[in-house]
Amino acid sequence: MLRFIFRLAAMVALSISVIMAVTDTTRSVAASSLVMTPLNASWLAVSPDTRAAFETFVRAKASALVWDGAVAWVLAQPGFAVFAVLAFLLYAVGYRRKRRGAEFAPSP
Repeated sequence: MLRFIFRLAAMVALSISVIMAVTDTTRSVAASSLVMTPLNASWLAVSPDTRAAFETFVRAKASALVWDGAVAWVLAQPGFAVFAVLAFLLYAVGYRRKRRGAEFAPSP
């Protein structure tokens, strides 16, 4: 059941990544130059209140150094790339390995 949840979350993250990539591609074609929207700009366009609440939460619970170092760097990256990496990591967690030797098991 837990693997299913990780795979479902990976599918949602991949869907968001594709939507953001199509949006950036459309803007690139319209502008005749490469356009890659940072995750921070996309998040502020969709919901500035949750972005501000997230920043307040991270600064209060962790530290300002965590926000300025790691989180701000991730938010500066293109949104489609962040969600593509997230989808890959979630899928890797939910991946079920095949048992070794199962295809060569003798039949009774």
